[in-house]
Amino acid sequence: MIQKVRKGEELNEINLKKFLKEINLISNIKSDLSVLQFSNGFSNLTYQLNIEDKEYVIRKPPKGAVYGHDMGREYKVLRGLNNGFNKAPIVYAYSNDNTIIGSEFYIMEKVNGTIITPRELKERTIPAKDYKIISETWLNTMVELHYLDYNKLGLSDLGKPEGYVERQVRNWGKQYLKAATDDIKEAELIMNWLNDNQPKQYKHSLIHNDYKYDNVVFSTESWTKINSILDWEMCTIGDPLMDLGTSIAYWAMPSDPKGLKTAFDYPTSLEGNPTRLEVVKMYEKETGESINNLVFYYVFGLFKIAVIVQQIYYRYNKGLTTNEKFKDLNKIAEILCKIGWQSIQKNRIENLF
Repeated sequence: MIQKVRKGEELNEINLKKFLKEINLISNIKSDLSVLQFSNGFSNLTYQLNIEDKEYVIRKPPKGAVYGHDMGREYKVLRGLNNGFNKAPIVYAYSNDNTIIGSEFYIMEKVNGTIITPRELKERTIPAKDYKIISETWLNTMVELHYLDYNKLGLSDLGKPEGYVERQVRNWGKQYLKAATDDIKEAELIMNWLNDNQPKQYKHSLIHNDYKYDNVVFSTESWTKINSILDWEMCTIGDPLMDLGTSIAYWAMPSDPKGLKTAFDYPTSLEGNPTRLEVVKMYEKETGESINNLVFYYVFGLFKIAVIVQQIYYRYNKGLTTNEKFKDLNKIAEILCKIGWQSIQKNRIENLF
């Protein structure tokens, strides 16, 4: 959803127009500029700029960010993808001059199409039969991403494939401890289990790390086409099954406990969508490879998401953001950790309670 800019998150429009003129995206700094803010998402701040009958999008980090939110890195990823992948937004410019709008930022194209969010489904009904096509297109696009040649795209230095899983387990654990506000016993249990049960051998590819329905833009004409994938801030080179694990961690199902469905009110729980295990089978069929250690990848995905929402709650708890939709994220972090520990106990990714 797009709305008026939230109080405290305004942009310096005069400086911004000067920058747009410098990079030749507008012809006159006196042109009227309209700035709106996207309310979806919990991470980087995203705005739409309307000027001279053109639409652009600007991305910047939130105030008081604990970790990540590297706009220069995200810009580099997109610029590389623009060299040979037609499902990523075109980027125009990046700046780390904090005097312009108070932080680093980059500007990209506005991508049009359909994003399947709960809000979108309040305005339209998608037939159950369509979700078979939707889920297949979504899954096949993930596989397409995993088979990209990152060397040809100029992204070979984006990450360090060797030791990727070990670093992820270690670093997300450190990030959780740094942002912790509540005592969640399952969090420590999961951190120890992930450390002891991580795979030692795995493939590596370009991975998105936040691939879900509301981060892809479908064509308005057909569910068989995705116009673009959004939110590349966590993209790297690593184990593609870590990508899949995060995706199925977001994949809500009708049989999930109420707390999880409340936390992830996603269209994946609607009739016609595959189950989490069916998504895994689809991935196996598309890649021709069997997935071992599935519970590890699912639980890691849950824990990573728990850390992300806990980091956002930390900023809210410290008064670094006033956005009220963040006020209960600590409870969601706890729910995710409890579900992760239950998955470990049951040794499965569905029907956990």
